[in-house]
Parts: sequence; C-alpha cells; structure tokens
Amino acid sequence: MKNSALRIYVRMQALKFALREESGQDMVEYALVMGLVAMGAVVTLQGLAASIGTGLTSIGTHVTTATS
Repeated sequence: MKNSALRIYVRMQALKFALREESGQDMVEYALVMGLVAMGAVVTLQGLAASIGTGLTSIGTHVTTATS
C-alpha cells in the first residue's frame, strides 16, 4: 500500500510540474502562426493560379509558333 501511494504521489508531482511548464506554449504559438501563413499562401496562390496558367499557356504558344 505504501509503495503504490508513493507512486501516485510521484505521478501527481510530475503532472503538477508539467502543467506549470510553459516551454511548450511557444511551440503551439509558432505552429498556429505557421498554419495561418500556410492558409494565406494557399488562398493567394489559388487566386493567382488562373493568371499563372494563362501566362504559361501564352509562352507555350509563342515557343511553339517560333519553332514551327
């Protein structure tokens, strides 16, 4: 009984320390910022996709015409 009570006490102390630890908070904040940046990049590139496609098609047509 004494041994299991000691184990429970040690685990509770470890949990208490882990809840006070704030170093993981920075990683979560960086992950959230990176997620927002990635979403912004996707939205921006989706908006530019049609323009980029049109430009590449035009270049391809000019190259094909010039080499024919």
